Amino acid sequence: MIAELVSSALGLALYLNTLSADFCYDDSRAIKTNQDLLPETPWTHIFYNDFWGTLLTHSGSHKSYRPLCTLSFRLNHAIGGLNPWSYHLVNVLLHAAVTGLFTNFSKILLGDGYWTFMAGLMFASHPIHTEAVAGIVGRADVGASFFFLLSLLCYMKHCSTRGSSARTWGWFLGTGMCAGCSMLWKEQGVTVLAVSAVYDVFVFHRLKMKQILPTIYKRKNLSLFLSISLLTFWGTSLLGARLYWMGNKPPSFSNSDNPAADSDSLLARTLTFFYLPTKNLWLLLCPDTLSFDWSMDAVPLLKTISDWRNLHTVAFYTGLLLLAYFGLKSPSIERECNGKFVTNGKQNANGHSCHSEVEYGNSEIKPSFASKVENGIRNNASQRTQLPSTENIVVLSLSLLIIPFVPATNLFFYVGFVIAERVLYIPSMGFCLLITVGARALYVKVQKRFLKSLIFYATAALIVFYGLKTAIRNGDWQNEEMLYRSGIKVNPAKAWGNLGNVLKSQSKISEAESAYRNALYYRSNMADMLYNLGLLLQENSRFAEALHYYKLAIGSRPTLASAYLNTGIILMNQGKSEEARRTFLKCSEIPDENLKDPHAHKSSVTSCLYNLGKLYHEQGHYEDALSVYKEAIQKMPRQFAPQSLYNMMGEAYMRLSMLPEAEHWYMESLRSKTDHIPAHLTYGKLLALTGRKSEAEKFFLKAIELDPTKGNCYMHYGQFLLEEARLIEAAEMAKKAAELDSTEFDVVFNAAHMLRQASLNEAAEKYYDLAARLRPNITANLKLECISPV
Repeated sequence: MIAELVSSALGLALYLNTLSADFCYDDSRAIKTNQDLLPETPWTHIFYNDFWGTLLTHSGSHKSYRPLCTLSFRLNHAIGGLNPWSYHLVNVLLHAAVTGLFTNFSKILLGDGYWTFMAGLMFASHPIHTEAVAGIVGRADVGASFFFLLSLLCYMKHCSTRGSSARTWGWFLGTGMCAGCSMLWKEQGVTVLAVSAVYDVFVFHRLKMKQILPTIYKRKNLSLFLSISLLTFWGTSLLGARLYWMGNKPPSFSNSDNPAADSDSLLARTLTFFYLPTKNLWLLLCPDTLSFDWSMDAVPLLKTISDWRNLHTVAFYTGLLLLAYFGLKSPSIERECNGKFVTNGKQNANGHSCHSEVEYGNSEIKPSFASKVENGIRNNASQRTQLPSTENIVVLSLSLLIIPFVPATNLFFYVGFVIAERVLYIPSMGFCLLITVGARALYVKVQKRFLKSLIFYATAALIVFYGLKTAIRNGDWQNEEMLYRSGIKVNPAKAWGNLGNVLKSQSKISEAESAYRNALYYRSNMADMLYNLGLLLQENSRFAEALHYYKLAIGSRPTLASAYLNTGIILMNQGKSEEARRTFLKCSEIPDENLKDPHAHKSSVTSCLYNLGKLYHEQGHYEDALSVYKEAIQKMPRQFAPQSLYNMMGEAYMRLSMLPEAEHWYMESLRSKTDHIPAHLTYGKLLALTGRKSEAEKFFLKAIELDPTKGNCYMHYGQFLLEEARLIEAAEMAKKAAELDSTEFDVVFNAAHMLRQASLNEAAEKYYDLAARLRPNITANLKLECISPV
């Protein structure tokens, strides 16, 4: 119990500094913009949508079905809103719990000694876990690991009680339920059933490859056959249900997500896919270079046989085969147990009896963890737990390392990443166990005390180095700027692009522009970066350059609706109404099929229709505007803020003198956003027009209360007062409006007109002069223009 507590404490301590970290990278889409976390969204949507909130059967869905993880996010949101502290706390506590379970699992295999302690500490401190623990979306991997280990431990109890207790099938039921929960946290969790089968055959029953089929079909071994059959049935059922639930279609990914999958060269695909597991193993062994993202060109394709990295591939698979051979070879007489040599099973260490492999070479199975019952009498001497041999543990370690990683190998289907560090969270269990048992075997083999001490302290030093690297890497995950800067050397295009977004949010405009241009230097066809640079230029009134980059973004990705939207807005503001109209119409016709984020696409399409309606409205085509607004309402996604759209619907009906309909949409606008200032002003105008003067004045005053710094609010109230012949009050509102918006010609000119109406000619002349300076070509006898709410 001490080993479990200490390992868990280390896992907790190493990640305490992440509690102050912000949301980073994928957290935004999975949490901040995920509608499934909001209380107004029915919680049942979680079971129909993917991890990112997209309908699972949608063609653009990522197909990552992790409802239990999303449900945990929703509970976090219900308790602490969008405060990242509570999200990080759950991740850290989960990691500590997984570390404790893994240490307990290691104790069953290695005994209650310092090697178990080493395995637990290595898992607690391994730097590859940083992304899974410090990154909030990594909770899917940590949660899946928790139930993965629970399922495996339940199956181990099932094996040890099989044939001697009726409770054994209760443990099997626990195995199946926990395996299902693990899969509902993350897809690879279902692989625990295969690992359980490996444990039963190669560890619990100590079978070698040539013994498997003859042994299973023996009548006395029906219990083993039944257990393996049930594991196979349950695993197949879970996978079948999973495939059915996602629409019987695999996900589709972009070229940048997994370049090898999109390569036309069969040789390049084959060599690269064979090499990637080698790279993943190196990250486990020597995690000196880590990155938040390994997509795009982070791992260049292997295009020829002469690529020197193929040597790594050959070495990796050769070593893997040798380890597998070592674990499955014919038994030897002499072996070690818990750090001591054993010959023919005579040595007993730490209360655990050990037997030579010869005893298990017979045709009948003699389970190593089950107590025997002979002639109806339980043999109590055999109840002492027997530890598996090094060969057995090597086989189990390899299964833990390889089987959960298989879904990420592109073997059965293409995945949406090149390397993902958080995917290695479960396989790292097998790695830590393999390193520990390897060190223990060397410790046993060598005779000199100096060499034994060297092996022990080298293993301890590795754990220390891992812990230091984890502490340093956690610092990178404190905020997005540090995270993206740390990834520049691995994936410069993605890192510079994301860093540009961060710098822009910090109002570091020139640095953000440089970051975007650096990203495009490494990968010139990134539509998102072209768009982001265009947006930055547009916000800084560099419209010609912005249009250039929007067109490049559309050329790179013709379905990028947001680029069409902003192109149309610039053209509309430049007076190019026909070009703007064509751009908005083209945007509105783009389908949302096979798009990574259909919700964002629908929002952009709705905004395009809204702006097209405004264009028609300004041209006096109010019926056309209404038609477009209605289409926008039909296409509007749940997360779209509709108040401006509803308000413009009311304006169009107002212009068509359809006052009841106008009032309905003004009220809808205020219902969707109670502090929407334009709706207060336009509804106030309608109330005044229909003779409800006192109500109208309340809405004008409420608009001023909502934003006392907005001159337009004072101007509209002043116009109302002017119509009510309250000239002095109107003049005061006019002066206030002109003081607040002294650079807006319409506000200043109308203020001058109201002051003249109130016979305050000196003040009126002052503002006429100011208006003339703002627009020198406008004469003083211009008619008063109506001001539309902003």
